[in-house]
Amino acid sequence: MKTSNMKTITLPRLNKLSPTLESTALKLLEEAGELAQAIGKFRNLSGEANEVNEGVMERIASELADTAQTCITMMYVLEEKYGVDIDKVLQEHIKKLRSKGYCD
Repeated sequence: MKTSNMKTITLPRLNKLSPTLESTALKLLEEAGELAQAIGKFRNLSGEANEVNEGVMERIASELADTAQTCITMMYVLEEKYGVDIDKVLQEHIKKLRSKGYCD
């Protein structure tokens, strides 16, 4: 019997925000830049003498979570403001991944 390697990570719709497609795209670029910066410091690509400490992977994970939250926020914007069926999009995405052998 084959076991699935699928893990569900759930992120909320944020309150007290009125995101637009444009503002969310800009926020996504900002968060992706912060993620890249954290990885660059880990790999000493910044040109600075950095000591890699134990907290670096947690910082990378934190920046990744910020980036993922922003992606989820954009999905909510597409669903709520533009009528995109996100459930259908996600089902098609998983189907595509399965067809390429990336998941069970």
